[in-house]
Amino acid sequence: MVSACLLARRFARFGNGIILDRLGNHVSVWTAPHLGLGAASLGSGITRLPGSAIVAQFHVEDLRSLIERVLERPWVALVELLVIGSVVYAVLRFLQGTRGARLVQAVLTILGVSFAVVWLLADRFGLERINVLYPYFLMGVFLVSLVAFQTELRRMLTRLGQGGWVRRFFHGHAEIIEPIVTAVGRLSKKRIGALIAIERTTELPSVTESGVRLDAMVSSELLETIFWPGSALHDLGVIIREDRIVAAGCQFPLDDSSAADRTLGSRHRAALGMSQEVDAVVIVVSEETGSISVAIGGRLQRALTLDALRDTLRRELAVERERKDASTAATETAPGVPGVAGDGTGQAA
Repeated sequence: MVSACLLARRFARFGNGIILDRLGNHVSVWTAPHLGLGAASLGSGITRLPGSAIVAQFHVEDLRSLIERVLERPWVALVELLVIGSVVYAVLRFLQGTRGARLVQAVLTILGVSFAVVWLLADRFGLERINVLYPYFLMGVFLVSLVAFQTELRRMLTRLGQGGWVRRFFHGHAEIIEPIVTAVGRLSKKRIGALIAIERTTELPSVTESGVRLDAMVSSELLETIFWPGSALHDLGVIIREDRIVAAGCQFPLDDSSAADRTLGSRHRAALGMSQEVDAVVIVVSEETGSISVAIGGRLQRALTLDALRDTLRRELAVERERKDASTAATETAPGVPGVAGDGTGQAA
């Protein structure tokens, strides 16, 4: 009866086997898998349950001070959490699909195991030397991570140095639309198959690694050369990032749900599969008919004209600058020919 009253007065139970013990200004968190009424008194005067283990200790005044600081300026805590979350999200997104993603998992596993050893074992059994060496261990993990992630760090610094995000913010994809439309028009006229994926908000590192790295400026001549029959890269896809052709000969994921549609070839199924998995605009030129299609978000727009393709790219790639000066100049150069205006490709509308 006395033990039961003692438990009711000193302990608070949270969930299955989690005990909160307060003694004066000190609070301890214990684990007790088998909660019973028997209590054992230690020499320090702290009462604990048989078979329990301490997992955390803190001072009430420290906890109260922390809560007060958060309540005084809650927006500061919110900004800090947003900054930390944004940094973590940016790093994980940058490493997604690369070798660095697996390294991150390994590093996190090492840190988790080391944390468990230090805070759960060293503190409990008084292993002071491990506590002293733990900061040096963390420094060693940091240095090893710099060496392990040197490829990813170099790629990140290179992208920052090129200022690609600045160009994307101010110019979008405006400078690549006309070369792509020109190349697609010529390939369509000659009935040469093509498959082009243009990245939008997400990169395609796993798909890029399946092909041949190019890192070349987008030009109609290069696109036509890649897809020309006999080229080693003409059967697979091209990936465009910002104003660069980053890779060619890339294997795109196929859309299995469209396999029953016999009107769709392998390129169209690959375009649908790619647009379903990532945020990209995928252009397809049929090798059999020369028709032009665009896949966005798992939907296929078929039998597009060059003007429709150009408008689609401007709309989907968020290009605000419409080139009205060219059409105005073409109209002024042919004032006596009604109904004929330039479309930017040298063809009559």
